[in-house]
Amino acid sequence: MWVILGKQYKIVEMSSDTPMNWWKFPLLSFLLVFLIVFGYLWYSSPVPVVHYNEKGFVAETPKVKKLPPIDPRVYDAKMLAIANLPPPPVVSTTTATSTPFKKTLWPVTSAPYPLPGAILPFNRLIAYYGNLYSTKMGVLGKYPEDEMLARLASTTAMWTAADPSTPAIPVLDYIAVVAQAGAGADGKYRARMPDSEIDRLIAMAEKINALVILEIQPGLSTMQQEVPLLEKYLKLPQVHLALDPEFTMPNGEKPGTIIGTLDAKDVNDVAQYLAKLVQENNLPPKVLIVHRFTKPMLTNAPLIKPLPEVQVVIDMDGFGSPAKKRGTYTHVVIPEPVQFTGFKLFYVNDAEAGHLMTPEEVIQLSPQPSFIQYQ
Repeated sequence: MWVILGKQYKIVEMSSDTPMNWWKFPLLSFLLVFLIVFGYLWYSSPVPVVHYNEKGFVAETPKVKKLPPIDPRVYDAKMLAIANLPPPPVVSTTTATSTPFKKTLWPVTSAPYPLPGAILPFNRLIAYYGNLYSTKMGVLGKYPEDEMLARLASTTAMWTAADPSTPAIPVLDYIAVVAQAGAGADGKYRARMPDSEIDRLIAMAEKINALVILEIQPGLSTMQQEVPLLEKYLKLPQVHLALDPEFTMPNGEKPGTIIGTLDAKDVNDVAQYLAKLVQENNLPPKVLIVHRFTKPMLTNAPLIKPLPEVQVVIDMDGFGSPAKKRGTYTHVVIPEPVQFTGFKLFYVNDAEAGHLMTPEEVIQLSPQPSFIQYQ
C-alpha cells in the first residue's frame, strides 16, 4: 500500500496481458501527460539567440512570424486602384467604327509579385526627411525630437483620413551619407554619418512604430561602395533605402555645381544586393526609393528591374507651384514606369511658390503616389 498526497493506492501486480486502466492511477496519468507535453515544447521551441546590451548578455527566443503569401487578385486590384485611371470613353453605338483601345502605362504589370510582408501597394509611406545634425536640410532635424514625432504622427493620420483605403505608415527618412562641398580626406565629397546617429534615429522611430529610410548622396563615391557599409542596418526589417542621383557625380564634378545622374545599372546593382539580404535573413521585401526631377538624372529607367524582394519607387522630388510639380510628375516620372511612384512636398519652397499641396490634391494624381516625402 502506498500513501501519496494523503491517499492510499494499492500496488497491483499485473501481467503483460492485463490491460492498463490509467484512470485508476490519476497521478501517474498526469505525470505521463506532463512529460509528453513538456518534451514536445522543449524540442520544438526555437533555439534562443544571445544578444548583448548594456546590461550584459541576454538570451532571447526569436519571434518567428510566418507571413501569408500575396494574393495576386488582391494585389492586381490595388495596383489598378492606385493607377487612378480616368473612366473609359463612352463609345457610340450609332457609328460603325469605334476608337481602338489604347494601352495605358499604369499600372505596371511586368513587375513580379512581391514576397510576403510587402508594404506596397497596400499602404502609403509618409516620410519626414532630413538629418539630425541640421535644422535646414529638412523637417526631420528642424524640430526637437518629441515635437517632430508628434508632427509626423499627425501628418500620417491626415493622409489615412484622406485615403482610408490606403493606410499611411510614418517614416523617418535620414540622410546617412551626405554630399559635401569639400573633398574630404579621401576626395569623395561625401560624409558618412556615425553609427551612433543612425542608432539614435532607429530608437526615435520605434517610439511611433515608424519605418526608417536611409538616404545616400554619394558625391564622387558610388552606390556600390556606400550601400554595403549600411548592411547591419539594412538587415533590420524596418529599414529601407533611398538613392539620390542629384548628388551622384560619376564624371567627377563637385556636388551641387550640376545635377548628378544615376543609371539603371546602378539601381539594379543595389536592388540585387538588397534582394540577397532579404533572402539570407528571411526579411519582408525592401522598399528602394530613387529620386528624380529631370530625365537625365536617371538614365535607362525602363531597364530598372523590380524584384520579389525589392519594391522600387521613383520619387518626383522637384519643388515649385502645384502646376509645376504636376508638370514634372507628368513629363518625367509617368512616361517611364518602373513600379511605384513618390511625390515630394517642400514646406518652405512649395509654399513660397504657391501653396503646399494637400493630401486630397496629391491623391488626384494618376498614378497615385505610394511614397510621400516632406522636407
